[in-house]
Parts: sequence; structure tokens; C-alpha cells
Amino acid sequence: MATSHFQQFLNDATSPAPDTDVPLGPDCLYGLYTSWCLLHGMAPKTSASFRVGMRLCRINVHHSRLSMKGRAAADYILASYPYTG
Repeated sequence: MATSHFQQFLNDATSPAPDTDVPLGPDCLYGLYTSWCLLHGMAPKTSASFRVGMRLCRINVHHSRLSMKGRAAADYILASYPYTG
């Protein structure tokens, strides 16, 4: 069976973090997803479609127990860092 677009995102840009006190919340998870899409030359799906996709991948966006990793994590962190110059 082919890996879904959303499952590929989860494989590439997230890691399980069952013991973390600060898992990715819905907004950060979607922001990480948009960074991942842009790095892969894809147009991100809407937030609503993303949440449905995460549900189909058995991820609760409110209690994800995931942490970010890889190039998408670096891109997301830099893009969301407040500019003070």
C-alpha cells in the first residue's frame, strides 16, 4: 500500500515523544507541515484537510505526543522566530 502524503510528512518531520512535557500542538504541527510541503515543492492542504489527514493517520492534533525533526523543523523554527532587526 502506498504511503499517504500525510504519513510521509509524519515519517520525515516528526518523531514519537511519548514522555515529553511539550508535545507539538495543533498550530505548531500544521506550521511544521506547511514548512515540509514548501521544502518538497508542494502546496499545503488546508488546515481542515490536514486535521482530517492526521485523524486518518491516528494522530490527535491536540495530544500528538510528537516532536519535530529534520529540515522542516529547522525551516519552521527559523520562519516562526520573531524578527527583531
